[in-house]
Amino acid sequence: MPQDYARKHKPAASKRPQAAGRNSPGNAPSPRKWFFAGLSCGVFLSALVWLAGQQPELVKTVVAVGDAVSDQDTAPKPTFDFYTLLPEQQVEVDVEPLSAEQQSRSTPIDQYLLQAGSFQRAEDADRRRGELILLDLEARVQETQGSNGRWFRVYIGPFESRSQLEKARSLTAQQDIDTLLLKRPGQG
Repeated sequence: MPQDYARKHKPAASKRPQAAGRNSPGNAPSPRKWFFAGLSCGVFLSALVWLAGQQPELVKTVVAVGDAVSDQDTAPKPTFDFYTLLPEQQVEVDVEPLSAEQQSRSTPIDQYLLQAGSFQRAEDADRRRGELILLDLEARVQETQGSNGRWFRVYIGPFESRSQLEKARSLTAQQDIDTLLLKRPGQG
């Protein structure tokens, strides 16, 4: 289809858009808006009417509960005889208690220690022990003889509880001191 490119229509620059007035069709609410507004009002009013109808039932239940409370006041109160029955009863048990020797022998307690270093020179081990004493930890140096020579090991503990052990580990970790957890079987 041939076109005439010489006669193009140029849009007129003088045309102004019309000012939106009250009677323009762009400002009129759509029918959907009116429908949903009416529907919302109807649901709201229906809920109000339903709630107004429920009010007397609430009063009836309150009155019924009040009657039940007054009936409970006349009910007999329970009696508690176990206060007098329990002291009168005796239970005999034929178990011999363990002596102090038997108790200590039967429960070996494992010891937990922290090794804070192993040094070939006693001066280095004493320096590490001093660092640990400044941290308020009970440290001691133990000399051992192995196949590769004499070593001085620094131990912290033994600890009575797991919380004390963890506290000591966190203190040494804050000072960049590596520790090794050791478990020694208890004396049985």
